[in-house]
Amino acid sequence: MSSSRAVDTRRTQRRVAFATLIGTTVEWYDYFIYATAAGLVFAQLFFGPAGAQIGLLLAFASVGISFLFRPLGAFLAGHYGDKIGRKAMLVLTLLLMGLSTMLIGLLPTYATAGVLAPIMLLILRILQGISAGGEWGGAVLMAVEHAPANKRGRAGSFPQLGVPLGLLLASGVTALMTGVIAPGDAFLEWGWRIPFLLSFVLIGVGYFVRRAVEESPVFLEIAEMKLQPKVPILELFRKHWRLVILAALVFVGNNAVGYMATGGFIPSYATNPDGIVGLGKTPVLLAMTFAAAMWLIFTALAGGMADKIGRKRTYIIGYTVMALTVFPLFLLINTGELWALYLALLLLTFGLGLTYGPQAAWYSEIFPASVRFSGVSISYALGAILGGAFSPLIAQWLLQATGTSLAISGYLLLTTLIGLAAVIMLKDRSGIDLSITNQHEQEVGATIFDKRKPAAASTR
Repeated sequence: MSSSRAVDTRRTQRRVAFATLIGTTVEWYDYFIYATAAGLVFAQLFFGPAGAQIGLLLAFASVGISFLFRPLGAFLAGHYGDKIGRKAMLVLTLLLMGLSTMLIGLLPTYATAGVLAPIMLLILRILQGISAGGEWGGAVLMAVEHAPANKRGRAGSFPQLGVPLGLLLASGVTALMTGVIAPGDAFLEWGWRIPFLLSFVLIGVGYFVRRAVEESPVFLEIAEMKLQPKVPILELFRKHWRLVILAALVFVGNNAVGYMATGGFIPSYATNPDGIVGLGKTPVLLAMTFAAAMWLIFTALAGGMADKIGRKRTYIIGYTVMALTVFPLFLLINTGELWALYLALLLLTFGLGLTYGPQAAWYSEIFPASVRFSGVSISYALGAILGGAFSPLIAQWLLQATGTSLAISGYLLLTTLIGLAAVIMLKDRSGIDLSITNQHEQEVGATIFDKRKPAAASTR
């Protein structure tokens, strides 16, 4: 490769990394703003007539309902992403998320619109779920398929960093509103709307950045050879349904534990004036901002680790750490000391980062090129449903049913062990050729149970 071409390639890779990072940050800022508001004010504003306890359960259920529609987004984006390209799906999902989020900030509450208010809220949350289900697959494939084989872990960590960055931004903006701009009743009256309306500006930035990136070289190759499958979803499930299930289960532990924080449960639990912790909203939101920063650092670290020691080993270390920290997590929070909350969140985010940073590269390397968008998107969406969709709701129900946070820790340990078991059953395929011309090797050997050998070289 000539020096000028090498420079152009590196420039393209940096541009793609930046575009996927910015785009996923905007997407997940929108997503987490909802979860944060659900834990703090939606029970009162949209589900108030149900009472404080049931209203909080309904608010957390509204967080989870969007996960049920992630597979629809994954199916749609996967189908068209494998047929017309990764880039188009990135732009469309970003616009859908931004519009839905901005409209939430304009909704009337139950006090002014009655039952219509929570219905409209749920519809917009569902649209957020469809967008989130389709966005992730396109972002990670753009990052990983543009990267050299020995740096896919690091490249794939860039879209992953958008999740903690989105949480960091969402927590920081909400803390600014509750602590400075609209403290006390003002936040309940109008301040909660501002973070949703800010999405308009962020979406504009993300849109122009993503429009400027080049299409994935793997998809360009597929399109040039006219090898797009007619119905990618059918081909995926006909040949690789076991792989989809295992890949989804890999995500279960990370998502269930992660949504204790990102799904709004820990902020709600720590600030509940009738609970045993009773911390203030703004200090807890600042602690969540710290958690997002730590999660960001550990996710970036895990991307580099995945290139050095492999995706599988990085995951095993992460899930082992997570299994050891789910009980200390709530024991520390229950002390009611702010320093203990920070320590609990630090422990939580270490395991989260190590089981999130390598995910993009590993998912991309276990699915064949022709159905890769569908495979990574659907596996991610199903894992999110099984793991994080209703973990805040389950946690709140367990707390109300048992009166102790130990039940929540037991639930999180179970999901962590499920994720670890799935990790053990998958093979590490670091560095495998992702090109459509290597489809014969990509089709087999992704799990420890698959002893098949690659067929003669073929593109299908």
